[in-house]
Amino acid sequence: MIVTTRRYTTADKQAYIALNLDWIEESFTLEKSDRDQLENLETTILAPGGQIIVAELDGQVVGTGAILPPHHDPQDGRKWMEIVKMAARKDLRGQGIGRAVLEALIAEGRSRAADAIWLETNNDLKAAIRLYERCGFQHLSGDDLWPTPYARCNVQMVLEL
Repeated sequence: MIVTTRRYTTADKQAYIALNLDWIEESFTLEKSDRDQLENLETTILAPGGQIIVAELDGQVVGTGAILPPHHDPQDGRKWMEIVKMAARKDLRGQGIGRAVLEALIAEGRSRAADAIWLETNNDLKAAIRLYERCGFQHLSGDDLWPTPYARCNVQMVLEL
């Protein structure tokens, strides 16, 4: 299985939305913040300086994720980026798609001279957390936690670049 990654094009919009709706609705409730980001990804992700990465297998979009300036500015003098909406097709999970997308997102952050990349997730998403840990993300706690627009997010992590 050879998975490739590339930057998003407008032809990928429906696949991006469908992959993200699938994982969110599988375990959680679609929140207003999700709806806003998915329905308006051009203005909520791309226009503020973000980038969406898609993973392809045999010409089909099988994974996705986005990196953008963070929703919260910790005002610590660092250039932060935030990873959002990581997804892999349900029947192909565990086969390296998430890693390929995450590595491409980290490379995108480095190319934008980011000092650190922040993300949030849920402790029920054990495979995702293991992937983030394996790629160097560290758990945040206490005063290091950022405000979140999502009720489901109870884990925050950072990768120092």
